[in-house]
Amino acid sequence: MVTIIGGWQSDFSRNWAREGNEIADGFAEALARGLEETGLDPSDIQTGHVGNFVADMFAKQGLLGGLFAQVHPELDGLPTSRHEAACASGSMAVLAASAEIEAGRYDTACVLGIELMRNVPGQQAAENLGAAIWQGHELQDAVFPWPRAFSDLAEEYEKRYGLDYAHLMQISQVNFANGRRNPNAQTRGWQFTDKSFTACDEANPVVEGRTRKMDCGQVTDGAAVIFLASDEWAAEWARKQGRSVESLSRIAGWGHRSAPLSYRSKVKASADETYVFPQVRRAVLEARERAGIDLAQIDAIETHDCFAMTEYMAIDHLGLTAPGESWKAIEEGVIEMGGRLPINASGGLIGLGHPVGATGVRMLLDAHKQVTGTAGDYQVEGAKRVQTLNIGGSTTTTASFVVENAQAA
Repeated sequence: MVTIIGGWQSDFSRNWAREGNEIADGFAEALARGLEETGLDPSDIQTGHVGNFVADMFAKQGLLGGLFAQVHPELDGLPTSRHEAACASGSMAVLAASAEIEAGRYDTACVLGIELMRNVPGQQAAENLGAAIWQGHELQDAVFPWPRAFSDLAEEYEKRYGLDYAHLMQISQVNFANGRRNPNAQTRGWQFTDKSFTACDEANPVVEGRTRKMDCGQVTDGAAVIFLASDEWAAEWARKQGRSVESLSRIAGWGHRSAPLSYRSKVKASADETYVFPQVRRAVLEARERAGIDLAQIDAIETHDCFAMTEYMAIDHLGLTAPGESWKAIEEGVIEMGGRLPINASGGLIGLGHPVGATGVRMLLDAHKQVTGTAGDYQVEGAKRVQTLNIGGSTTTTASFVVENAQAA
């Protein structure tokens, strides 16, 4: 296993460009605050990994691994790399860092996910994010490609199982309500009316197809950082720091699967399958198998909800219900705070925000907070194991982790 020592995330309500900041400033802040939060010294870091999707387009900046030494001279010489898998970029960085630790190459790693996205007009942002579709082959008639892609998924569910828009809006309501508890959530101060979560064209206008405003995750500037270590190094470090084992968590299991780039290819291939996205289901199950647990032993979930429809799909693929019956978990309150298996206590991508390259890292950080009892006002009572589900593109890349309290291992 690999130990999570801790980390830090930025306030997702901030607009870095309006503050006069660039991506290097966000990186520097996250790294400095993460070190401060954990009590680690720069000399403790042996390797660095960056999760990022489209800094090349939004910030005209590639080669992000060089930011470690650029913003912190003591890290000059640190081996670094950058990882890209659209919205799952942060999870790919975590996987790579974990593999290095498990292979014995290094005992510690810093994983920093980051995205600058609010420095361009909305249409330009949509075009930049469209780099994760099969360019020139799909969604060419869409003004906003990703709202359209998940509108198509809603239509697929409608065709296969039936779908009630009220259930999607209940997902959004839950995530916005959870976001109010999170001091880093972009939407924590947002106000809604009685018609906000309905098919009212004025209060909840259509974005693309069946996707409306309140279905959508938030375009966000943000960063999240976590520090990983071998179990042996972490135990010795905690002993020297006088910290308890309960203050640490472990990555007990992981799943990682990829599918064709094209949304249509995936849906066509699954026409006779049990699940719409069988590779998502495989990643979920593999994470649990590697952790040696089943769904009954999970206390909370942090899942991808770039749109309400994405979470609706995740609910059945995670196994909370049979395929096509996610509505049952929604109606029964299973996914709410205080429910049998709360989803996105943080607020998720809808309530908290979605800085694309940071999301996978942020999920791991929130899982760590939950299982160490440090999530504050959005703490799930008694949580000892949390599963994450992070997808890139139209589930082209899927990653899932099981994080547990180090004492539980």
